[in-house]
Amino acid sequence: MNAYTDFATVYDLFMEEVPYDQWLSFLEEIWQKEGLQPEVIADLGCGTGNLLVPLTEKGYRTMGVDLSFDMLCQAEKKLREAGLSSILLEQDLTEVSLPEEADCIISVCDSLNYLTEDGELSAAFACVKASLRQGGLFLFDMNTEYKFSEVLAQNTYAVTEEHAAYIWENDYDPEEKINAYAVNFFIEGNDGKYERTEEVHYERAYSVEEIKTALAENGFTLVGMYDDYTWESPKEDCQRIVFVAKGAE
Repeated sequence: MNAYTDFATVYDLFMEEVPYDQWLSFLEEIWQKEGLQPEVIADLGCGTGNLLVPLTEKGYRTMGVDLSFDMLCQAEKKLREAGLSSILLEQDLTEVSLPEEADCIISVCDSLNYLTEDGELSAAFACVKASLRQGGLFLFDMNTEYKFSEVLAQNTYAVTEEHAAYIWENDYDPEEKINAYAVNFFIEGNDGKYERTEEVHYERAYSVEEIKTALAENGFTLVGMYDDYTWESPKEDCQRIVFVAKGAE
Protein backbone atom coordinates (compact mmCIF):
# COMPACT_ATOMS: atom_id res chain seq x y z
CA MET A 1 0.00 0.00 0.00
CA ASN A 2 1.17 3.56 -0.66
CA ALA A 3 1.14 6.15 2.09
CA TYR A 4 -0.19 9.65 1.53
CA THR A 5 2.70 12.10 1.74
CA ASP A 6 2.32 15.53 0.11
CA PHE A 7 -1.45 15.06 -0.03
CA ALA A 8 -1.61 15.01 3.79
CA THR A 9 -0.98 18.76 4.01
CA VAL A 10 -3.96 19.65 1.79
CA TYR A 11 -6.12 16.54 2.21
CA ASP A 12 -8.93 18.28 4.09
CA LEU A 13 -9.25 20.99 1.43
CA PHE A 14 -10.28 18.35 -1.09
CA MET A 15 -12.49 16.38 1.32
CA GLU A 16 -14.79 19.22 2.35
CA GLU A 17 -17.77 17.70 0.53
CA VAL A 18 -17.45 14.30 2.25
CA PRO A 19 -20.46 14.02 4.61
CA TYR A 20 -18.58 12.94 7.72
CA ASP A 21 -21.44 14.14 9.95
CA GLN A 22 -23.83 11.83 8.10
CA TRP A 23 -21.38 8.95 8.44
CA LEU A 24 -21.03 9.55 12.19
CA SER A 25 -24.80 9.67 12.66
CA PHE A 26 -25.13 6.42 10.71
CA LEU A 27 -22.51 4.76 12.91
CA GLU A 28 -24.41 5.68 16.04
CA GLU A 29 -27.69 4.50 14.55
CA ILE A 30 -26.09 1.15 13.70
CA TRP A 31 -24.80 0.82 17.27
CA GLN A 32 -28.29 1.48 18.58
CA LYS A 33 -29.84 -0.96 16.11
CA GLU A 34 -27.37 -3.70 17.09
CA GLY A 35 -27.65 -3.00 20.81
CA LEU A 36 -24.03 -1.92 21.17
CA GLN A 37 -22.87 0.76 23.59
CA PRO A 38 -19.22 1.14 22.62
CA GLU A 39 -16.67 2.71 24.89
CA VAL A 40 -13.52 1.98 22.88
CA ILE A 41 -13.48 2.59 19.10
CA ALA A 42 -10.62 2.00 16.67
CA ASP A 43 -10.53 3.79 13.32
CA LEU A 44 -8.43 1.95 10.72
CA GLY A 45 -7.16 4.22 7.96
CA CYS A 46 -8.07 7.23 10.10
CA GLY A 47 -6.25 9.70 7.85
CA THR A 48 -6.29 13.23 9.26
CA GLY A 49 -8.87 12.30 11.87
CA ASN A 50 -12.06 13.54 10.24
CA LEU A 51 -14.08 10.86 12.08
CA LEU A 52 -11.60 10.16 14.85
CA VAL A 53 -11.75 13.69 16.25
CA PRO A 54 -15.57 13.98 16.47
CA LEU A 55 -15.78 10.48 17.95
CA THR A 56 -13.26 11.54 20.60
CA GLU A 57 -15.20 14.76 21.20
CA LYS A 58 -18.28 12.66 21.94
CA GLY A 59 -16.45 10.96 24.79
CA TYR A 60 -15.47 7.67 23.17
CA ARG A 61 -11.99 6.35 23.90
CA THR A 62 -10.40 6.16 20.48
CA MET A 63 -7.47 4.68 18.63
CA GLY A 64 -6.47 5.76 15.14
CA VAL A 65 -4.42 3.62 12.76
CA ASP A 66 -2.88 4.77 9.49
CA LEU A 67 0.08 3.79 7.33
CA SER A 68 0.91 7.44 6.65
CA PHE A 69 2.92 9.21 9.32
CA ASP A 70 2.08 12.53 7.64
CA MET A 71 -1.66 11.90 7.93
CA LEU A 72 -1.29 10.91 11.58
CA CYS A 73 0.59 14.16 12.23
CA GLN A 74 -2.38 16.10 10.89
CA ALA A 75 -4.75 14.05 13.08
CA GLU A 76 -2.56 14.65 16.15
CA LYS A 77 -2.57 18.39 15.46
CA LYS A 78 -6.38 18.47 15.29
CA LEU A 79 -6.68 16.49 18.52
CA ARG A 80 -4.17 18.72 20.31
CA GLU A 81 -5.89 21.92 19.16
CA ALA A 82 -9.22 20.55 20.44
CA GLY A 83 -7.69 19.58 23.78
CA LEU A 84 -8.29 15.89 23.08
CA SER A 85 -6.17 12.77 23.17
CA SER A 86 -6.25 9.51 21.24
CA ILE A 87 -3.87 6.64 20.67
CA LEU A 88 -2.35 7.01 17.19
CA LEU A 89 -0.58 4.07 15.57
CA GLU A 90 1.45 3.98 12.35
CA GLN A 91 0.61 0.51 11.07
CA ASP A 92 -0.23 -1.37 7.89
CA LEU A 93 -3.85 -2.55 7.88
CA THR A 94 -2.65 -6.12 7.37
CA GLU A 95 -0.54 -5.94 10.54
CA VAL A 96 -2.76 -4.04 12.96
CA SER A 97 -2.03 -4.67 16.63
CA LEU A 98 -3.98 -2.58 19.13
CA PRO A 99 -2.91 -2.01 22.74
CA GLU A 100 -6.39 -3.00 23.93
CA GLU A 101 -9.50 -4.61 22.49
CA ALA A 102 -12.08 -2.33 20.89
CA ASP A 103 -15.86 -2.52 21.18
CA CYS A 104 -16.17 -1.35 17.58
CA ILE A 105 -13.63 -1.13 14.78
CA ILE A 106 -14.38 1.07 11.79
CA SER A 107 -12.68 1.66 8.45
CA VAL A 108 -14.20 4.32 6.21
CA CYS A 109 -13.52 6.16 2.97
CA ASP A 110 -12.51 2.98 1.06
CA SER A 111 -9.33 2.42 3.08
CA LEU A 112 -9.62 -1.35 2.66
CA ASN A 113 -9.67 -1.04 -1.14
CA TYR A 114 -5.99 -0.13 -0.82
CA LEU A 115 -5.31 -3.80 -0.04
CA THR A 116 -4.50 -4.92 -3.56
CA GLU A 117 -2.62 -8.19 -3.11
CA ASP A 118 -4.26 -11.61 -2.79
CA GLY A 119 -4.80 -12.52 0.84
CA GLU A 120 -4.37 -9.00 2.20
CA LEU A 121 -8.07 -8.40 2.83
CA SER A 122 -8.38 -11.62 4.81
CA ALA A 123 -5.20 -10.74 6.72
CA ALA A 124 -6.68 -7.37 7.66
CA PHE A 125 -9.92 -9.03 8.79
CA ALA A 126 -7.89 -11.44 10.93
CA CYS A 127 -6.22 -8.48 12.65
CA VAL A 128 -9.60 -6.89 13.26
CA LYS A 129 -10.95 -10.11 14.75
CA ALA A 130 -7.96 -10.35 17.10
CA SER A 131 -8.44 -6.72 18.17
CA LEU A 132 -12.22 -6.78 18.66
CA ARG A 133 -13.82 -7.70 21.94
CA GLN A 134 -16.20 -10.65 21.96
CA GLY A 135 -19.48 -9.64 20.33
CA GLY A 136 -18.07 -6.35 19.04
CA LEU A 137 -18.92 -4.76 15.69
CA PHE A 138 -16.76 -4.24 12.62
CA LEU A 139 -18.12 -1.53 10.32
CA PHE A 140 -16.37 -0.64 7.07
CA ASP A 141 -17.06 0.67 3.59
CA MET A 142 -15.62 -0.26 0.22
CA ASN A 143 -15.78 1.19 -3.27
CA THR A 144 -17.60 -1.12 -5.67
CA GLU A 145 -16.52 -2.58 -8.97
CA TYR A 146 -19.29 -0.51 -10.58
CA LYS A 147 -17.64 2.69 -9.34
CA PHE A 148 -14.23 1.70 -10.67
CA SER A 149 -15.44 0.44 -14.05
CA GLU A 150 -18.31 2.82 -14.80
CA VAL A 151 -17.70 6.02 -12.83
CA LEU A 152 -13.95 6.44 -12.39
CA ALA A 153 -13.06 4.26 -15.39
CA GLN A 154 -10.46 6.14 -17.45
CA ASN A 155 -11.72 9.56 -16.42
CA THR A 156 -9.71 12.57 -15.32
CA TYR A 157 -10.85 15.02 -12.65
CA ALA A 158 -9.48 18.42 -11.65
CA VAL A 159 -10.09 20.22 -8.36
CA THR A 160 -8.97 23.76 -7.59
CA GLU A 161 -8.88 25.47 -4.20
CA GLU A 162 -7.45 28.84 -3.14
CA HIS A 163 -3.91 27.66 -2.43
CA ALA A 164 -3.83 24.21 -3.99
CA ALA A 165 -5.10 22.15 -6.89
CA TYR A 166 -4.86 18.61 -8.16
CA ILE A 167 -5.45 16.63 -11.32
CA TRP A 168 -6.59 13.06 -10.72
CA GLU A 169 -6.25 10.55 -13.56
CA ASN A 170 -7.83 7.11 -13.30
CA ASP A 171 -6.74 3.96 -15.08
CA TYR A 172 -8.88 0.91 -14.28
CA ASP A 173 -7.73 -2.57 -15.33
CA PRO A 174 -10.87 -4.77 -15.41
CA GLU A 175 -8.87 -8.00 -15.59
CA GLU A 176 -6.71 -7.27 -12.56
CA LYS A 177 -9.53 -5.25 -10.96
CA ILE A 178 -7.00 -2.59 -10.00
CA ASN A 179 -7.56 1.13 -10.32
CA ALA A 180 -4.45 3.31 -10.54
CA TYR A 181 -4.86 6.90 -9.39
CA ALA A 182 -2.19 9.24 -10.70
CA VAL A 183 -2.58 12.46 -8.73
CA ASN A 184 -0.66 15.62 -9.60
CA PHE A 185 -0.68 18.21 -6.82
CA PHE A 186 0.01 21.90 -7.23
CA ILE A 187 0.63 23.40 -3.78
CA GLU A 188 1.34 27.09 -3.23
CA GLY A 189 4.50 27.85 -1.28
CA ASN A 190 5.27 30.83 0.97
CA ASP A 191 6.75 32.65 -2.03
CA GLY A 192 3.48 32.36 -3.97
CA LYS A 193 4.92 29.85 -6.41
CA TYR A 194 3.27 26.47 -6.93
CA GLU A 195 5.20 23.24 -6.53
CA ARG A 196 4.08 20.21 -8.52
CA THR A 197 4.31 16.73 -7.03
CA GLU A 198 2.88 13.42 -8.16
CA GLU A 199 1.64 10.42 -6.20
CA VAL A 200 0.24 7.16 -7.53
CA HIS A 201 -2.23 5.15 -5.48
CA TYR A 202 -3.84 1.82 -6.20
CA GLU A 203 -7.20 0.41 -5.16
CA ARG A 204 -8.66 -3.01 -5.81
CA ALA A 205 -12.26 -3.84 -6.61
CA TYR A 206 -13.60 -6.68 -4.49
CA SER A 207 -16.87 -8.44 -5.20
CA VAL A 208 -19.43 -8.75 -2.43
CA GLU A 209 -18.86 -12.51 -2.47
CA GLU A 210 -15.10 -12.06 -1.96
CA ILE A 211 -15.77 -9.80 1.00
CA LYS A 212 -18.33 -12.17 2.50
CA THR A 213 -15.90 -15.08 2.14
CA ALA A 214 -13.06 -13.18 3.83
CA LEU A 215 -15.36 -12.23 6.71
CA ALA A 216 -16.59 -15.79 7.18
CA GLU A 217 -13.03 -17.15 7.06
CA ASN A 218 -12.20 -14.97 10.03
CA GLY A 219 -15.21 -15.79 12.17
CA PHE A 220 -17.41 -12.79 11.38
CA THR A 221 -21.16 -12.83 10.84
CA LEU A 222 -22.38 -10.28 8.30
CA VAL A 223 -25.40 -8.53 9.82
CA GLY A 224 -26.00 -5.77 7.26
CA MET A 225 -25.04 -4.16 3.95
CA TYR A 226 -26.06 -0.61 3.10
CA ASP A 227 -25.76 1.81 0.20
CA ASP A 228 -23.32 4.60 1.12
CA TYR A 229 -24.31 5.29 4.74
CA THR A 230 -28.04 5.18 4.10
CA TRP A 231 -30.57 2.53 5.08
CA GLU A 232 -31.03 1.58 1.43
CA SER A 233 -29.91 -1.86 0.25
CA PRO A 234 -27.07 -1.80 -2.31
CA LYS A 235 -28.21 -1.83 -5.93
CA GLU A 236 -26.27 -2.58 -9.12
CA ASP A 237 -25.21 1.05 -9.49
CA CYS A 238 -24.13 1.43 -5.86
CA GLN A 239 -20.72 3.10 -5.64
CA ARG A 240 -19.93 2.50 -1.96
CA ILE A 241 -21.18 -0.34 0.22
CA VAL A 242 -21.16 -0.21 4.00
CA PHE A 243 -20.68 -3.61 5.65
CA VAL A 244 -21.62 -4.34 9.25
CA ALA A 245 -20.16 -7.52 10.73
CA LYS A 246 -20.23 -8.98 14.21
CA GLY A 247 -17.55 -10.99 15.95
CA ALA A 248 -18.34 -14.23 17.74
CA GLU A 249 -20.39 -13.88 20.92
